[in-house]
Amino acid sequence: MSEPRKKLTLATTSLAGCFGCHMSFLDIDEKILELVQLYDFRASPIDDFKKLTEPCDVGLVEGGCCNTHNVHVLREFRKYCRILVSVGQCAITGGLPAMRNGIPMSELFTESYLKGPTCDSQIIPHDEDIPAILDRIYPCHEVVKIDAFLPGCPPHPEVIWETLSAIAKGKPIEAIPYQHFKFD
Repeated sequence: MSEPRKKLTLATTSLAGCFGCHMSFLDIDEKILELVQLYDFRASPIDDFKKLTEPCDVGLVEGGCCNTHNVHVLREFRKYCRILVSVGQCAITGGLPAMRNGIPMSELFTESYLKGPTCDSQIIPHDEDIPAILDRIYPCHEVVKIDAFLPGCPPHPEVIWETLSAIAKGKPIEAIPYQHFKFD
């Protein structure tokens, strides 16, 4: 008789994105009950811990890097994760936030802080406590090594479930069926 499989550990983090990929993760609905049989959660919307403080088997990251804080969080998260999965278009390509990549930084700051409809001061914020904005939005794989990619905006919950289930069972990650590509 074979021994029962040891539960893996799972953590998630969110960078410059909308948290929609985490919502899709939660949309696996009743399969969450199966997921807790496969994984112990370390930092996720399931356990509500905000920071990963010990090694884990699988990390899910959503969002790209738009500031120095995002880069720091991603690099620290990578250190703790044996397998790191980019979840969603923001993590994979920069997504919607990357639309600013073709606009010079001076124009962005001028419109955002000096000329925009909600500007009531003529100051561009600069404080050491505010993370510095990067020259562009970077997808996660341009900052750290990524082991798997789950495309979509957000990825279909079934894709997230199938991927996490395969990893936990030591099976290869299957190709994503076309009908599961989702861009809402």
